[in-house]
Amino acid sequence: MIVSASRRTDIPAFYSEWLMKRLEEGFVYVRNPMNRRQVSRIPLNRETVDCMVFWTKHPGPMQPRLPALDAMGFPYYFQFTLTPYGRDLEPGLPEKDRLLEQFLALSDRLGPERTVWRYDPIFLSGEWGISRHLAEFERFCARLEGKTETCVVSFLDGYRKIAKTLERLNLRPPDHEERLRLMAEFGPMAAARGISVQTCAEEQDFLAFGVKQGACIDPELIQRITGRPVTAGKDPGQRPGCGCARSVDIGTYDTCAHFCAYCYANLGREAVEGARRRYQADSPFLCDRLEGDERVTERKMPSVLGKGDGGQMSLFE
Repeated sequence: MIVSASRRTDIPAFYSEWLMKRLEEGFVYVRNPMNRRQVSRIPLNRETVDCMVFWTKHPGPMQPRLPALDAMGFPYYFQFTLTPYGRDLEPGLPEKDRLLEQFLALSDRLGPERTVWRYDPIFLSGEWGISRHLAEFERFCARLEGKTETCVVSFLDGYRKIAKTLERLNLRPPDHEERLRLMAEFGPMAAARGISVQTCAEEQDFLAFGVKQGACIDPELIQRITGRPVTAGKDPGQRPGCGCARSVDIGTYDTCAHFCAYCYANLGREAVEGARRRYQADSPFLCDRLEGDERVTERKMPSVLGKGDGGQMSLFE
C-alpha cells in the first residue's frame, strides 16, 4: 500500500514522534471520518508499506528523525507546500526564509526528485493579484533551482465550510482566463529553472504552456523511487481531475495547528485545540482514543508494486 501522511493534517510538523512510534510498533488506528464507529487497524511494516508520501508546510521538526526513518528502510518522498503568504493567512508557520532553508536542507538529504514543491493554493484578492503571484513564483523558482524537479500548483477551492472565511478575507479562486494567464507564465518560468509545473485536481488544460495534469500520490515517481511499477489504480475518493494513485491516509482531521485561513481540513481553532489535548505520542490513534462503541477491523493491505524489470535502479537505494 501507499501511505499518505497526510492530506488531513501536517504530521511532519506536529506529530513525527507519534509517527515513528507507530512505525516501530507496526500498526496504526484510523477512524473513518464519515462514521466514527468504524476504526481500521492498518499494518505499518516493510511488507505492507510500499511507499510513504509526506505532506507538510514545516518539515523542520521531523528532519532530525529522518536518519532513523531511513534505517527502517521505508521508501518515501515529501510534498512540501511553500507559498509566499504572510502570517495574516498562515499564522502558525515560521518565516518563509526559514522554510526555504528547510526545503534546501531536505533536498540536499533526499535529492530534488523526492522533494516536491507545492505552490498551493493560488487565490486572488486585493493584495494578491496576478502580477504579485508571478513575481513571488519567479523568486521561489530562483531559490529552488536544482533543489526540486516538480512544482505542483492548485487553485483555491471554495468549500462550503470555509465560504464565510473566504468572503470575509476577500479571497477568490482565479477564473478560467486568469488561470490561463498564470499558467502561461508559470510553465516557462519554472522550466527555465529546470522545474516542471503540474496541476493538482485541475481539469482545465494547460499543456500549451508545458503544464500537465499531475498526481500528488504519483505512480511514476514511486516507480522511480522503488524501481518497481505501481499497480494501484486511480484513487476514487478524490476530487474530479485528481490523478493520484490509491493510498491510505493515516491522519486525523482537526489536528493541524498552522490555522491557515483557507484550510478545509479543520472546523476551527477550538476544534483543533480540543483534538490536540488528546494527543499522546504512544497512542495508536492520532489525537484520538477508543470510546468502547467502535468496531475495529484489520485491513488487508497488499502490495501495489509490480515486479521490476531487473534493470531499473531505485532512487531510494
